[in-house]
Amino acid sequence: MLCPRNAMLIAAIFLALSRNAPAQDVSSEPPRTEAEKRALFEQVVANQKKNDQALEVYERIERVELRKNTSDPKSAEVKISRVVPAGTGTDRIPVGPGGKPTDAAAYRAELKKLEHMLAWAAESGRAQQDAYAKIAKKRKERNELIDATREALVFTFVAREPRGDRILAKYRFAPNSAYKPTSRATAFFSRVRGFVWIEEASSQLARVEGEVTEDISLGLFLAKIYKGSYFMQERYEMAPGLWLPTYSQYDFDGRKFFTSFSIHEKTFHSQYRRIGPPREALLAIRSELGTPATTTAGP
Repeated sequence: MLCPRNAMLIAAIFLALSRNAPAQDVSSEPPRTEAEKRALFEQVVANQKKNDQALEVYERIERVELRKNTSDPKSAEVKISRVVPAGTGTDRIPVGPGGKPTDAAAYRAELKKLEHMLAWAAESGRAQQDAYAKIAKKRKERNELIDATREALVFTFVAREPRGDRILAKYRFAPNSAYKPTSRATAFFSRVRGFVWIEEASSQLARVEGEVTEDISLGLFLAKIYKGSYFMQERYEMAPGLWLPTYSQYDFDGRKFFTSFSIHEKTFHSQYRRIGPPREALLAIRSELGTPATTTAGP
């Protein structure tokens, strides 16, 4: 089965990604010129990179609801976790509703494991350097994929819509027939289309929703995402100038080798709190544990 977290690479393809009916334009302001639109999306891309990197220093609570298929009225499984960035990885500590521990002893044991992870990540040895180099490589690949959306997709203004006290500009996107893919990943752009909602005042991505229009092959064609697979995400401002996910949905069907897989999950992201890079996060976790700040934890 394809790991849901690996599916984030596919999700990145939808930077720009409704099954919604055509929306009524709530503003008489005319759509932007091509030059203005290009400048807008340049800034959206820059902000998106900054927002994604912030997830490396912000902890949050994630509630994941898993279903066997999209028509299931109830979740087959629900997982609630405290998600804490740990420098070279991310730790997920099981919690109950509201992000509260259900077993104090088990929760403390998980915090102790996290303390060791952070202490290791805060060191500057060769192993840590190698681990951070891998993280930097993955970030660079994701940023290049986000950059490619500006040329690989064509954005067409649809309408302006209200969301709470903000006005969002809705754009339809479709593959750019003139775009020449530079990698297997960027070739995916020719097989997706959908809508993106932008808050123009801040140049921030507020919502993205898209669908796979043709089967997508992965990993030397050993895996495939089927036509009709769907992704959407909602983002809100969590701190000044920082827009982070509050809701994500994946409905992916496909196969890996000769085995079919199906990913149908909804994730609710809440209780964001800046915990900082490993050295800073280590102090916060040790404080939570009641451990003196000078105590040294091994790798």
